[in-house]
Amino acid sequence: MSDGSGNNTPKVPLPEDARVALEALNPTADVSTQLHELVRLGLDELPLPGSGKTLQRWQTLALVAEHSLSLAKLFEGHTDALAILTELDTAGIELAGATWGVWAAETANQRVIIQPSQAAAVKIDGSKCWCSGAQALSHGLLTAWHADGRGPQLVRVAMDQPGIRVSSDAWRAVGMSASTSVDIAFSRVDAQLVGGVGDYLNRSGFWQGGAGIAACWYGGARLLGAALHDALCELPTSARGPFRLAALGKVDLALQRTAALLRNAAQWIDDNPLADASSVALRVRLAAEDCAKQVLDEAGRALGAAAFCRNARFAQAAADLPVFVRQSHAERDFAALAERLFSHAGKPWSL
Repeated sequence: MSDGSGNNTPKVPLPEDARVALEALNPTADVSTQLHELVRLGLDELPLPGSGKTLQRWQTLALVAEHSLSLAKLFEGHTDALAILTELDTAGIELAGATWGVWAAETANQRVIIQPSQAAAVKIDGSKCWCSGAQALSHGLLTAWHADGRGPQLVRVAMDQPGIRVSSDAWRAVGMSASTSVDIAFSRVDAQLVGGVGDYLNRSGFWQGGAGIAACWYGGARLLGAALHDALCELPTSARGPFRLAALGKVDLALQRTAALLRNAAQWIDDNPLADASSVALRVRLAAEDCAKQVLDEAGRALGAAAFCRNARFAQAAADLPVFVRQSHAERDFAALAERLFSHAGKPWSL
C-alpha cells in the first residue's frame, strides 16, 4: 500500500479503509474468497496488539464481524497468526499473499506429534480438530507436541503439500457454518518450529489476542442492535411503543458498556504491552459474551419472527453469534477471573 506521498512506504489500514472494502466485497462470494480479497488489499496489516493502536485493531475486527461473523472468524485467525509470527518468528517467512489459520484446540484423543529432529525443520504426524477455514487457507499455525511429551510447541505448516488430509465429515454446524471448522490429519508433513516449547501460551500476545476476539463478538451484537434501531426508526413515533423502546434502551446500555470496557482494555494493553493481560482479557470476553446474549434476546423479542425469517443479515447473525461466543469457556472463565482477583493487592473495584 502507498502512503499517498509518492513513496511506497506501507501504511497501517484505518478502520474506515476496512469499512469501504467490506462494502465493496462480492456478497455472493464465499468467506474464503472474501478473506483473500481483504488480504490482497492489505486490510490484514493491522496494528499489533500492544503497539499503541490496539483499539484501532479491534475497531477493524468489529467492523468485519458486523459484516459477517464467519468472515470475522477467518480474518481474526489470520491477523492473529501474523501477530504471533511477528512476536515469535518471522525470519525467512514470506507473508505476502498468504492466508493463515491458528489451530490450537487440544482434545483427549487427537494430538499432533513432532518427530525427533535437531533442526527447526521437522516432520509432524497426527490429527487436529476445529481448524477453521483450513480447506481454503494457504498456511496454518498449530500446537503440537514433541515425541518425548514436551509441549505445546507451535509449528507452521504450508497446506499445499502431500500428507495432509482435510475432512469436513464431522462439521454439522448451522450457525457459523461458513467458517467450516474441519479436522486435519497429518502424515509425515513438513513443518517448521515457531518459538520454543510453551512460548505460544506464555507470550504477552496470547491474552492480548484473546481479548481481541471480544471485539468480534461485539461487532456481531452491534449488527443485531442496529437492526432493532433501524426498524424502530422506520416506524411512526406512535407505533414504536414502550416495550420496543425499552428493548432498544437495554440494547444501547449493553453495547455502550461493552464498548467502554473494550476501549479501557485496549488502553491498558497499550500502556502495559508486556504485562499479564489475562484478567483484562477474561473480563472483556465475558462482558462481550453477556452483551451478545442480551442484544440477541432483546432485539429478537422486540422485532418478532419477521426479523429471523425475512431479514437475511439478522437471521444469519442470530444463528452465528451464539455459536461464536461459545469460544468462551463460560463458568470456567468466570472462575479463572475470580482466581486472579486474589493475586492483586488493593481494592479491585476502586473508581
